[in-house]
Amino acid sequence: MKHSFTFLSILILLLAACSSQPSSNGASEKITVGMVFDVGGRGDKSFNDAAYHGLEMSRDSLGVDIVYIEPPGEGADREAALRQLAADPGVPVIFGVGLLFSDDITAIAAEFPNKYFACIDYPARPEEEIPANLSGIVFQDKEGSFLAGALAGLVTKSNSIGFIGGMESGIIKRFRDGFIAGAKHVNPDITVISGYIGMTGSAFTNPAKGKELALGQYAKGVDIIYQAAGASGLGVVEAARETGNLVISTDRDQWELAPGHVLTSVTKAIDRAVFATVEQVLTGAFRGGRMNIFGLDGRYTDYVYNKKNAPLIGNDVHVRIEEIRKQIIAGELSVE
Repeated sequence: MKHSFTFLSILILLLAACSSQPSSNGASEKITVGMVFDVGGRGDKSFNDAAYHGLEMSRDSLGVDIVYIEPPGEGADREAALRQLAADPGVPVIFGVGLLFSDDITAIAAEFPNKYFACIDYPARPEEEIPANLSGIVFQDKEGSFLAGALAGLVTKSNSIGFIGGMESGIIKRFRDGFIAGAKHVNPDITVISGYIGMTGSAFTNPAKGKELALGQYAKGVDIIYQAAGASGLGVVEAARETGNLVISTDRDQWELAPGHVLTSVTKAIDRAVFATVEQVLTGAFRGGRMNIFGLDGRYTDYVYNKKNAPLIGNDVHVRIEEIRKQIIAGELSVE
């Protein structure tokens, strides 16, 4: 059940975490890993859920305790939530989930140099501006989107495809630009229609608007839509199911939401990145003061191809996409 913690309930959880017994991983005392979610919180079946799974993996495999906060509405309280965790001596590791945290988490990391911070989808900035105790976690979303575009360009029957983004921002435009570049790489004459849910963080929590935009694009002849819209993307998936068309999802595999209509999902292994960062803290190998890229190499950024969606894609198309993926990794193909 989705919920937001009050200050009192968070305090109780943190006090409980501080009293934990020594862990089985050999540490003299359990640590608590904290996380503040992006707008939409848990239950979005996308970005936030992937991050939470990383917390669960860390708890189950590394023996840490976990605590999280879900800022209400558009996440206006994210700075207060980060500061609340940072001020607690029992929470040495703190994640901010999403690009909207970047300024707040950079400032708070500088204030609390003895804590470890990580921000998922941290926007690029000069490394000297990144505190030594902050890891900027980024994924090769443009490269992954290039693969999605190439896949759509090879599979489309109408020669018209669409893109729907959540908040109109630099990072979501990278998804769009990569998608268009990939489609035109394999199909120069293809038509791509683009749209955004909105201009603020709430654009990631409006599935009704996502469905409305998707229905409009499908009505114009689009047969595949790539959505990078968080929880708003659930509306795009529903529109694909209702109209008998296809959708490409992001962050997590969303096949089960509309079997037979999810062509693929461009996945970001946010859970593995969270787990890897916690493990780095525990082993003394934390990589702060820099951007840490989780990309196509190692399949931290990837696309879903399995026995469920293989009939929609076809083996020949899959082989072609794998060739493109290898060319990008080798530097033989630019996604710009």
